[in-house]
Amino acid sequence: MARKTKDPGFGFNSHENVRGIINKDGSSNVIHVNKKFNVDDLYTYFVEMSWSRFFLYVFIGYTFLNILFGFVYTLIGIEQITPSTGNFFGDFLNGFFFSAQTLTTVGYGGIAPKGITANLIAAFQAMLGLLSFSFITGLLYGRFAKPKAAIRFSDNLILRDFKEHRALMFRLMNNRKTIMIEPEIKVTLSINEKNKEGRYQRAFHELKLERDKIMYLPTVWTVVHEVGEESPLHKYSNEEIEKLDAKVYILLKYHEESFGQSVYQATSYDFSKLEINMKYSPSSHFNEDGFTVLDHGKLSEVELIN
Repeated sequence: MARKTKDPGFGFNSHENVRGIINKDGSSNVIHVNKKFNVDDLYTYFVEMSWSRFFLYVFIGYTFLNILFGFVYTLIGIEQITPSTGNFFGDFLNGFFFSAQTLTTVGYGGIAPKGITANLIAAFQAMLGLLSFSFITGLLYGRFAKPKAAIRFSDNLILRDFKEHRALMFRLMNNRKTIMIEPEIKVTLSINEKNKEGRYQRAFHELKLERDKIMYLPTVWTVVHEVGEESPLHKYSNEEIEKLDAKVYILLKYHEESFGQSVYQATSYDFSKLEINMKYSPSSHFNEDGFTVLDHGKLSEVELIN
């Protein structure tokens, strides 16, 4: 008899075709409303965002500050830093480039403030530049130093005959050249079905795995859940499993040599990625010198069972 597990924090209430809580890349799929803004969250926000967005924000912030101070220098009189060109746009460009030199503390020496007002503004801007670049430097260090797992999971799940029963399987590998030390994995199955009252409800089951922990992993790990009598999938046929509104949530923990500490990575599968009566193709082989060759392109490759 399959045993249900406690709610892992997702909630039992559901509806038809409910979206998963965790995305394939491990990010949360929860929409937050009425959440109060906290300044302390800014660091996490900038560290967690993508590199492209991070550098876009840096560029936008840098450009905005220089445009702002360029207008300020133009409005107080560009003559306080350099002779006027006779038109507003030319004076603004001189103010913009002087602002860039002041903000970055480059100071080429070709343009310099002469009036007391321009000197006060330039002094304030120089302080603002030092604070801004210190903040950006801290964020860059935080982004590089943050421990991150680099695990690739197969794009698909497979359901195939295994020993005396069937088995649900997926594969994973380390996307770095380091060896995964003491990887440990937990797999939770969520099945969304109608109850006796006709309302949708989710049932959670912690799947028993053939192995949930190994010593180290240099190549590929095929994670296996045997669909025996104690499995929550045992009562379903292959065709019924294929049509289930079900999702698999995975949490992997291991010691990462690059950071010298344990890291975590989460992912999920829905049963639309399920392939039946297939097996994974070998992803590694030996070369002529006896070295093991791992082909990252074959992680999700499957073939028919003969």
